Amino acid sequence: RDFNERCAQCSEVNWGLTDGGRFYCRSCHNVTERTREVVNTDFMTNSRVQTLSKGLRKQEKNDGGSEWYICEGFQLVLKKQVEALEALGVCPQMKDEILCNFWRCYLQKSKQAYCKRPAGEPVKALSVCESSTDVDSDPERPSLLHLLSLSESEGDLQTDCSFASSVSKVSESTSVYSGSVDGSLYFMKNQKEKLSMTMPMTLSFCYMALLWVREPITLSELLRFVVEGHIPYLNVFQHFPEKMKLCGLDLKIFCVESWPVYEEVFNKMHELAAFLDLPRFPDITESCFLHPDMLCMKYLMEANLPDELHNWTCRVVKKIGIGEVDFLTLMPGNKSTRKVKYDVLAVAVIVVVLKLLFLLDDHYEWLLSELAEERNKNNTEVCIFYSGAPYFEFKKWYEVVKHSLDVEQKKLDEERAKYLWRCEKPLFYSAKNKSKVLKRRQMVVNLQNQFGKLSGSGQRAEKPNPSSFQLSWSEENTDRSCFHGHSLKGILQEKCGLLRAMNPDYWLCTVKLCNEKLCGHLAHYREVEFPQTYHFVLGLFSFLLRVQPSYIHDEVCMIEHKLFNKKLSKKLKYNTVLRK
Repeated sequence: RDFNERCAQCSEVNWGLTDGGRFYCRSCHNVTERTREVVNTDFMTNSRVQTLSKGLRKQEKNDGGSEWYICEGFQLVLKKQVEALEALGVCPQMKDEILCNFWRCYLQKSKQAYCKRPAGEPVKALSVCESSTDVDSDPERPSLLHLLSLSESEGDLQTDCSFASSVSKVSESTSVYSGSVDGSLYFMKNQKEKLSMTMPMTLSFCYMALLWVREPITLSELLRFVVEGHIPYLNVFQHFPEKMKLCGLDLKIFCVESWPVYEEVFNKMHELAAFLDLPRFPDITESCFLHPDMLCMKYLMEANLPDELHNWTCRVVKKIGIGEVDFLTLMPGNKSTRKVKYDVLAVAVIVVVLKLLFLLDDHYEWLLSELAEERNKNNTEVCIFYSGAPYFEFKKWYEVVKHSLDVEQKKLDEERAKYLWRCEKPLFYSAKNKSKVLKRRQMVVNLQNQFGKLSGSGQRAEKPNPSSFQLSWSEENTDRSCFHGHSLKGILQEKCGLLRAMNPDYWLCTVKLCNEKLCGHLAHYREVEFPQTYHFVLGLFSFLLRVQPSYIHDEVCMIEHKLFNKKLSKKLKYNTVLRK
């Protein structure tokens, strides 16, 4: 009754007391740092005693911060990321039924929770392993392992661990340069173990869960949503609770100052799936979005290519067998099967089809384009009201797409150059320098606004709405900049009831593939060794997927060797005979 200050969050005066003697607001459940002062007349006259809970000294450190563990921080990151995916339309079952089980399995396999600690083994710090008396002593701090699945009961999260004195032992052994309890231990362990949790591995967990439920989101789209800010990744620690103080080694673990790399996230996902002993993933069938036929249709539309090319991509997929369920479905731990990059594989099929029809040798595609241009002129001159589909002109397509690609690439480069890597929320770790940090931060913001007005640059643009397409083409344009409905009849000829390419020639990117396990690539890509048209097509799809052109080049070489396997084997045999 004597505490009449208003709540900092809701401005109400409706206080209650916790078991630890702190004041909390009954309206918004905000807990303050103030404690109740009790006058005990039985002990000594005119003396005051401040009531403290049993675990209060144990939980309090670093100017009001609570003890927390690195795995709890990563769990909060996963929670934020999966909630962002749900906001994008992912099925809600992915959070509690898929990702939560993957995370529990990882904690158990890595012996951080849900396990028995062998005698003599160093303590694995984790709040869920604390004794029940420690948890009950401070009801203000909920177990962070409840955050992934809020519907579970407390009994479901109990483990076989019994660490009555684990917190005090770990706290004494850790360095003072870490806000978390096990920051220094985790940092040393991370340098030794391959599958210690890192920020890129949080995206590997998300992609593994997306692949399990067969959601229509590829890895390249997931990473693009991260860069665009739709999925928390950069500076995600600013969403941590106030009591989880970060400093020292914690910042090296959670502070990210680089964009996620496709290859790293992809490889870590496969290592995780094998480490967790996961069974065979659900089948990737023809009706699934990740099937090459479906993805080829998507990327043909985004690359502004004719719809008729989809028939050719389907023929290539069927002929070399990369649309089979066993080839596409992930089987963790099976070293005989190749790791499938679904998005990269699809665009590689399109590149091979373009080479089959247009050759892409800096000569033949321009010759076909001139013939198509003449036929389009003749059709319009003969009949002014000609309504048939125009012949596809490769030269005009190149000019239109290159202009749009240059504009989008320049915009992307400017956004990356202007990106502020520093966290918007200032980081301070003691009450003494809090006011100084806030004042300095406000001064920086004011200076940025003033220089922005002087330079003429406005405020930072808002995040674009999430979309699966980066380049959009409208068929209603009068200048025919959309090539979806254009015809390929000018470059095809009918033979034995089938449409075939007019030119029977084809050039291979490489005659012999490298050992992928030894050098990391099936083939080496150097721009100067290949035609400029081929490089432009690789660059277009490299921009759409945000991957290196060499990744697409590897898949192109793999598809070519599957497609021309018989001819290549005959050629190699002929060469060996000549040498003998």
